[in-house]
Amino acid sequence: MKETMYDMKEKTYQKERMFLSPYAVRSEDTRGREREEEPCPMRTDFQRDRDRIIYSKSFLRLKNKTQVFFAPDGDHYMSRLTHTLDVSQIARSMARGLSLNEDLAEAIALGHDLGHTPFGHIGERVLASLCPTGFKHNVQSLRVVDKLEKDGKGLNLTYEVRSGILNHTPAGTPETLEAEVVRYADLIAYINHDIEDAIRAGYITADALPKDAVSLFGRHTSERINTAISDICRTSEGQPYVRMSPEKDEALARLRSFMFENVYERANELIQKSAERMLKALYTYFMEQPEELPVLYRETAHSDTPRAVCDYLSSMTDRYAINLFQSLFVPQEGSV
Repeated sequence: MKETMYDMKEKTYQKERMFLSPYAVRSEDTRGREREEEPCPMRTDFQRDRDRIIYSKSFLRLKNKTQVFFAPDGDHYMSRLTHTLDVSQIARSMARGLSLNEDLAEAIALGHDLGHTPFGHIGERVLASLCPTGFKHNVQSLRVVDKLEKDGKGLNLTYEVRSGILNHTPAGTPETLEAEVVRYADLIAYINHDIEDAIRAGYITADALPKDAVSLFGRHTSERINTAISDICRTSEGQPYVRMSPEKDEALARLRSFMFENVYERANELIQKSAERMLKALYTYFMEQPEELPVLYRETAHSDTPRAVCDYLSSMTDRYAINLFQSLFVPQEGSV
C-alpha cells in the first residue's frame, strides 16, 4: 500500500487560520499565479515563491553587487545580498510580532532587489538617464521575476509577492500589510547597517550622528533595529496598517537625511565618474551592436533595444561589468 505524503501544507493552513491577524494574507487565499500550475503537495504558494527566488540566478548575483561602498577594503561590508538577507530577517520579525504571514513577507523581501544594477544607486541613475522609458530598480525586479529568470520563462510568482516587490519603495502603494512590513524593513536595514559601514569606512563617527535620533533609537545597530521593530509592532498591533510612531518616524527620517548628506553622496562621488563612464560605454556599444547581446535579450532587442540593453546591464555584477568594459575598451597586452 502506497504511503500518503504527510500534509505539511494543510497543517500550515490550519495554523494560519488559528493564529494570523484578520488583516493578514492567508496562504490559501492567494490570488494565484499568472500561469496555472500543479500545486506543491508540501509547500504553500508563498513558501514555494521564496524557494524559487533563493535558487534563482539573479539572487545569487546579489553577492557581488554594491550596496553603498564599492570594492571596500575589508570583508565585513554589506553587499546587496547581505542587505537583502537583513531585510528578510527584519521583515519576518515584524510580521511575527504583528501576526502577519511571515512566508509572504520573506518572499517579498528576498525578491525586492533582484533587478538592482551594478554599482548600487549610481548604476540605477545612469540607466534611468540613458533609457528613453526610464529605469527603476523595483520595476526591473518585477521584470526579472516575470520575464527574465529561467531563460525567459520567469518564476511565475504569486500576485501578492509580485505586487510587494513592485511596491517596496517609498513611492509604492503596498496592497498587503506584509508588503508594508517589507517597505519598513528595507528602510530600517539600509539606514542602520549603512551607518555601521560608514563608521568602519571612516566617513563619519558615531558621535556625529543626530543626537536626538540616537537618544530615541540607541547608539548601536542592534539597539536601533530592535527599537524600530518594537515601535512598529506596538503602534500597529491589531490595526489594519503598519506604521511607526510619529516621534520615531521623524527621527528615522532625520537619520536618513544625515546619511544622504554625509555618506551616500560622498561615497557616490568616488565611483560616480567611473561607473558612469563604464555603463554609458557599454550601453552605447550594445545599442549599436544588439546582435552581440546574449541570446536571452536578443528577442526583446528586436522591438525595444534600449530595454534589452538595460536588462543586460542591470543583471551584471560589479565585477562582470568592469571585466566586460575592460575586454571591450581597454587595449590588451600584445594587441595591435
